Amino acid sequence: MPVDNPEPTSQQSSNSQQRGLMSCFRTIGLFTLASRILGLARDVGMATLFGNGAILDAFTVAFRIPNLARRLFGEGALTAAFLPAYVRETERTGLEAAMKLASAILVALLWGLTAIVILGEVLIWGYLTFWEAGSETILLLNLTAILLPYLILICFAAQLSAILHAHSHFSSPALLPIVLNLFWIVAIWIVSRIVVEQETQIYLISAAVVLAGFLQVAVLFPALKRQGFQYQPGWLAVKSQVLEIGKAMLPVLVGISITQLNTFCDSLIAWGFSAPEQLAEIQNGTEAGEYLLQSGTASALYLGQRLYQFPLGVFGVALGTVLFPLLTRHAENGQFDRLRLDFTLGLKLILGIGIPASAGLVMLSEPLARLLFQYQAFDQHDALQTANMIAAYGCGVWAYCGLLIVHRGFFAISDRQTPMRVGLVMLVLNLVLNLTLIQFVGGVGLALSTAITAGVNVLVIAYLFQKRIGQLDWMGIMTTIFKSLLATVLMSAGCLWTLSRFPLHASFGERSMQVFVPLIISILIYAVLAKLLRMDELLLLVQRGRIAVDD
Repeated sequence: MPVDNPEPTSQQSSNSQQRGLMSCFRTIGLFTLASRILGLARDVGMATLFGNGAILDAFTVAFRIPNLARRLFGEGALTAAFLPAYVRETERTGLEAAMKLASAILVALLWGLTAIVILGEVLIWGYLTFWEAGSETILLLNLTAILLPYLILICFAAQLSAILHAHSHFSSPALLPIVLNLFWIVAIWIVSRIVVEQETQIYLISAAVVLAGFLQVAVLFPALKRQGFQYQPGWLAVKSQVLEIGKAMLPVLVGISITQLNTFCDSLIAWGFSAPEQLAEIQNGTEAGEYLLQSGTASALYLGQRLYQFPLGVFGVALGTVLFPLLTRHAENGQFDRLRLDFTLGLKLILGIGIPASAGLVMLSEPLARLLFQYQAFDQHDALQTANMIAAYGCGVWAYCGLLIVHRGFFAISDRQTPMRVGLVMLVLNLVLNLTLIQFVGGVGLALSTAITAGVNVLVIAYLFQKRIGQLDWMGIMTTIFKSLLATVLMSAGCLWTLSRFPLHASFGERSMQVFVPLIISILIYAVLAKLLRMDELLLLVQRGRIAVDD
């Protein structure tokens, strides 16, 4: 059991710190909200241009490789292993030593990722040269070859962002997805007007994504310069620390990335078990019946994941990003009373926001799919398929967000083994559920298995974390859950009643109203109930206070 630092802290100081925390959270949340809106616009453009078929399936699987690498090596495992070491080096030795450590990590990351990309390109070339493959496999491999260099750029940008986070600067890193989405949207607009053939269109858009990666890296250099960060040569002097961080990455990699790995497995299973597109229109045909899943399942999964990542990014990622450096400093200074306080606050915020967000995505899944994606090549069947994925993934929003907090709590106290061990069990559980549920409910079972696994995972990890840092305020946490569930039930009643006022088949304007009117009414109902039920942790989100960090 850790011993609390005896230094007293006043309630006024704690409240001031929480207001500063919420100010940073609002900043990241607003930037993330903007990036998610642009991301939805991007996905609407992709769905409109390519429909829900083989081309978009191949692109979504190919793009997942650099995207997964970013979450694992960039802002995932490497950041979780690096940031505590960087904070510790800054606190104990000074900024110059910390910059030397960061420089060494950047060099190692650059060389390592470059080697991975070269190996991947060689393997793809060899497969295409010496093996016969179907047209869909060739398309997938070609797109993967184009997008692999983006892996280097986005992971490098994520590591530069981690350095800024350690200095409590969050706004510039939050711009990165906005830059990508803007560049991507412009590429879709240009390509759709100058090229007719769809395969050429998807190749050009993939190349544009790689070009956007260079711009994302460039955006961060002015902020790094303002923080006084400079590349420090002679990084071999900290080789032992680099190796230590490298060893720490493997358990962190498994622990922090379970949801991402599970969704990646979902996509691979969907791609492998889906009927080819040419069989999609065969009704009850023997050949089509040999496949467990419908064509377009991988694309529907991807779009469903994009929707649940909306609240995950705006609330979960934003709060985890702000809390992680703070929890790390508390652990480094032995202030476990403050660590418990801020960790509990994070859980309450996640539950107070995640529970209604889960309910909202389930109720609005079909109106959202119809509004955002049902255009041109993306027909009503595709929209319904995507809506089912949105609802299934949406059930677990509170858990996906919660994992971002509880995992970072463990990493802040330098315990990387526990999340890894639990994560390995959850990975097996998800795979078993995947292969079981698709037998009964089809492709939607892939999304349901990820949501169920995330819920089990967050409960187990939260219980184990308490055993490491001492008793959490479970009475306060359960009170927040009760209040949030009560408010969510009443909110849901208002949302469903409002939805029933709109026709099922509607124009674009009516589709928009069918989404935004229930959404606004739901938010208002929940906000009023949160005020009446005195959900104080949520009220912190709207209280203005002096920002205690450089943002």
